[in-house]
Amino acid sequence: MVFYLLMTTMALYAVQQFGASDTVSGLASSTFIIGALIARIFAGKFLDFVGRRRMLILALVVYAIAGFLYVPADNLVLLLIIRTIHGVAFGAASTAVTASVMGLIPARRRGEGTGYFGVSTTLATAIGPFLAVVLAESATYDALFILCGICAAAGLVFSLFLKLPERTPSKQEVANKWRFHLSDLFEPAALTIGAVMFIAAIGYAGVLAFLHSFAESENMVTAASAFFLIYAVVVLASRLVMGRLQDRFGDNAVIYPTMLSFAIGLALLAYSPNGTVLAISAVFIGFGFGALMPCAQAIAVTMSPRHRIGVATSTFFLMLDAGIGFGPLVLGALLPATGFHGMYGFLALMVVLAAVLYHFVHGSKSMGRTPLPA
Repeated sequence: MVFYLLMTTMALYAVQQFGASDTVSGLASSTFIIGALIARIFAGKFLDFVGRRRMLILALVVYAIAGFLYVPADNLVLLLIIRTIHGVAFGAASTAVTASVMGLIPARRRGEGTGYFGVSTTLATAIGPFLAVVLAESATYDALFILCGICAAAGLVFSLFLKLPERTPSKQEVANKWRFHLSDLFEPAALTIGAVMFIAAIGYAGVLAFLHSFAESENMVTAASAFFLIYAVVVLASRLVMGRLQDRFGDNAVIYPTMLSFAIGLALLAYSPNGTVLAISAVFIGFGFGALMPCAQAIAVTMSPRHRIGVATSTFFLMLDAGIGFGPLVLGALLPATGFHGMYGFLALMVVLAAVLYHFVHGSKSMGRTPLPA
């Protein structure tokens, strides 16, 4: 909830409150993800040393405090620092939860189980951006930040009653605890599908960070609010079905259709002459990126050794976060030259290229569900 509340509004907030340029406003969105990237690099390796529940609770304490600190932040530098700290807490907490869940799901039902787990974010995907647009237009940004702090504090309270499956590190892992080779921090098997998601996530970053600004410039703010509600409904429906299809018919049966749908949705945004077309694009993007993410996550975990699920999870989300995090920064610099319509057209082409990359790194080798390595 907090992630979507802030990513939807932060670029526009930086412009309105501090007179930031397009590039710096993109940075205001990106620094949160940059902080999450920093956390994920180390969270996957040290997750089982610290303890999954302990890491989750400590991270959520920082997460809740940082949510309230946006209110007194009175300059752009302080805002960027808070965004970074906030992102670090988010990266550590989400890695702890996701790795624990992925370890619980049976391998033969990983697509289905990941889809069910993904449903837990669907309400946040709908309510977060919707409330962000409403509060930014009809209330104040301080009210938005206070809501973020309350949501994070509620998450912290719930975590106190949560039981996570702990895993004891092996003797070899203990011996290599302070070794920082790339293979210790990243799971190679998850990097290939992660590279595909990196490109796809840049496309979603253009929606998440700039749709509000785009809608405001085109006098379609109401349609932008409806966009995220429609997106969430489609995501909810797709995640209940696509995971089961993935387990039954294989990865390619779901990845290619979802990526095509995502590209069509971005192309419709590039065209979008009115609010109706904007709403239709939400359907295609919801089925596209919304279903793509859990299906690709299932591939990343399934292709990795079981004892490295934590590292595989952090690797996958590190690539995903990198796309969402650096996307607004790059797109903010591109925006003056292309405009919003040109930017979304460019992103549609990028998603097509991501589908081509998927074919070479996994699609051409995938003949149904790939079994877990021995």
